[in-house]
Amino acid sequence: MVDDELDMTPMIDVTFLLLIFFMVTAAFGIQKAIEVPPQQQGDVGQRRTLDDYVGDAVVVRLDGDNIFWVSSPGWPKEREAPNRHDMLIAVREAANPSAPSGNKVIPTTLLVVASGDATHENVVAALDAGSAVGMEEIQLATSNENML
Repeated sequence: MVDDELDMTPMIDVTFLLLIFFMVTAAFGIQKAIEVPPQQQGDVGQRRTLDDYVGDAVVVRLDGDNIFWVSSPGWPKEREAPNRHDMLIAVREAANPSAPSGNKVIPTTLLVVASGDATHENVVAALDAGSAVGMEEIQLATSNENML
């Protein structure tokens, strides 16, 4: 009687080749991290109010409906930006002193004031917009009040 056994070596080789192929071609997402300094308890005298920022900073407000409101020192009133793309354009115009908006002050600070009901994705988009246009200082504040 002939003993016919199945040779498993080629199957194991193919399995390892497939494993190596999928490991090499897998797309690994690079995770971005936002560095947030810890709040210091003794710095009460250095805290600024929202009114302190309005005169010399670009302020991006994000309400509970995830609508952006962008204000700049040279603008007479806030501009509504219903989506992230419009918000980025408005922040770029606010940071550019040669824009036709009449803005003569070069703002170097961006303050993002987000409602507690706003999505994290849109808050990060506002912070990234400040980084994209070259703001030197980016601050984040939260508000639980209706900002409109």
